Amino acid sequence: MNTDTARATTVSVADLASGAAGEPLLGDGETLVRPLLVVDLDDADPALSARAAEEASLCDRILVGRATREVPAALAPLVDALDLTYAPAGPTRGIVEADDPDASIAEFATAVAQRPQSALVARQVVRASETLAVPEAIDVESLGYSTLQGGPEFAAWLDERGPRPLPPPCENPVLIERDGDVLHITLNRPERRNAYGTLLRDALVEALRLAVLDESVERVVLDGAGPSFCAGGDLDEFGRTPNTTLAHLIRTRGGAGRLVARLADRIEVRVHGHCIGAGIEIPAFAGRVVAAPDTLFRLPEVSMGLIPGAGGTVSIPRRIGRWRALHLFVTAAPLDVARALEWGLVDEILGP
Repeated sequence: MNTDTARATTVSVADLASGAAGEPLLGDGETLVRPLLVVDLDDADPALSARAAEEASLCDRILVGRATREVPAALAPLVDALDLTYAPAGPTRGIVEADDPDASIAEFATAVAQRPQSALVARQVVRASETLAVPEAIDVESLGYSTLQGGPEFAAWLDERGPRPLPPPCENPVLIERDGDVLHITLNRPERRNAYGTLLRDALVEALRLAVLDESVERVVLDGAGPSFCAGGDLDEFGRTPNTTLAHLIRTRGGAGRLVARLADRIEVRVHGHCIGAGIEIPAFAGRVVAAPDTLFRLPEVSMGLIPGAGGTVSIPRRIGRWRALHLFVTAAPLDVARALEWGLVDEILGP
């Protein structure tokens, strides 16, 4: 499937209210027709906001708002109906703050043009799962992920990556220590920056189940050994799934995200270094996330032809809103710890 343009079309709020975004997404030859539209919010008539918001809620495209000055409160319902808005400031979490909105939109549009299917599925998943309970929302994420595993964008990424050997075995991928009513869990593959591969995932799940089953564990502390808390999924294992149905069940029933969500009131995650993909998707389910000053976050899955698959389309939006989450998913832009604290992705930055 192809996209018919690498550039985003801009429409006014009046155009949006009049149905300009309502044409079919699929054209002749299974071509994606304008997967991204930019909505210009400068000088918009607030009287049209409600109608434009209604049209936005029915749209199949990614709708990105644009404003070169602070968005007025009267446009808040429309901003919330869009997928995200780049502006210097605004009244809701739908705003991704940008000194140069046009440059930010160009970066976003380029990312969509490179992986349009993945970007659209990411948009669909965060919207569909927004009001679901965590287990059901994780199911929706995994089904979207499975769909993309069989798509051309992920296949292209695998071709670019080339063949890789499987990671070597590890005797103790996770360390567990009990101190009274506190269970301390440490990711222990520092030589691989604690990549979330099969061995580490299964050991982490086993450790978390101990806390779920043992009510005498009043507090769980999860951290990682070495220079980074977790560098995300182990890329050497990607593309090896012979059975996508079984992989879906493993992601949803054998992954750590649901367990961290169940333990949210009792678990604190301490992150540091590079936290990529699963390295923030799983911690974001916790009731408390504390970060070292050197922490950097990134969610690169859409650029790989996928979407976050460790629960990130559920955990990240519930902390920072679906708008800023989609910005991170599509652009794969790094997020520094100060902005992460401001947005609510982490709850505290530890002292040096």
